[in-house]
Amino acid sequence: QVQLVESGGGLVQPGGSLRLSCAASGFTLDYYTIGWFRQAPGREREGVSCIASSDGSTYYADSVKGRFTISRDNAKNTVYLQMNSLKPEDTAVYYCATRGDLCSWYRQDFGSWGQGTQVTVSS
Repeated sequence: QVQLVESGGGLVQPGGSLRLSCAASGFTLDYYTIGWFRQAPGREREGVSCIASSDGSTYYADSVKGRFTISRDNAKNTVYLQMNSLKPEDTAVYYCATRGDLCSWYRQDFGSWGQGTQVTVSS
């Protein structure tokens, strides 16, 4: 059974850090491009970061560039999103998703999705 499970979300104060994990089961994650998306209440789901399967190239939305880092650990079949200097506007449910091609910012380009993990940045 192909499954993605996100974890690591929680409540953090502004300026704090969290590391999200996207663990895969039923398939080998490093064969796929992995995207992180987020969705805040009343807003569209937006792309945050992506790591390509072909060469490990990484991409970031302008809103998180310099604060977030995406990485993969093939031995653990897991992709991470390290989030530093968090802001209240980063509050959202964060999802990881897979596609078998180049990185994309469009959710419709991604196939399998996890259930999401809530990140709340508040004092």
